[in-house]
Amino acid sequence: MTSSRPYLVRALYEWIVDNDCTPHLLVNTEHPGVRVPEGFASDGQIVLNVAPSAVRNLDMDHQAVSFEGRFGGVPHSLHVPAAAVMAIYARENGQGMVFEAEPTPPDDGSSSDDSAESGPSSRPPSAGRPSLKVVK
Repeated sequence: MTSSRPYLVRALYEWIVDNDCTPHLLVNTEHPGVRVPEGFASDGQIVLNVAPSAVRNLDMDHQAVSFEGRFGGVPHSLHVPAAAVMAIYARENGQGMVFEAEPTPPDDGSSSDDSAESGPSSRPPSAGRPSLKVVK
């Protein structure tokens, strides 16, 4: 099955905007394909205000979120692959969703012994729990 993340991001975005709140995306800037302005990320993460009044040409499709935004008064074109979205939430009350890191496929078949021991009900190891920071 395809990832549910793009569908959930779009649904939560619409829900947040419909409730007159400001949608924010927490993005993993170290994910391949992420294009955000240099110098605004901290610890490999950036929080993006994606409110309709803050961005232009917002496009949320199955592969990515892309839009035009201003940083320090300078316009930038941003591109965030769906897998790089770590969370979407309302700035005013924090309601939204944090996503688990998507497992990456193994490079080779050398780990076949581990899969035989763990069985079909095992969960892939996570890269750590995502965290949110209060931005004032």
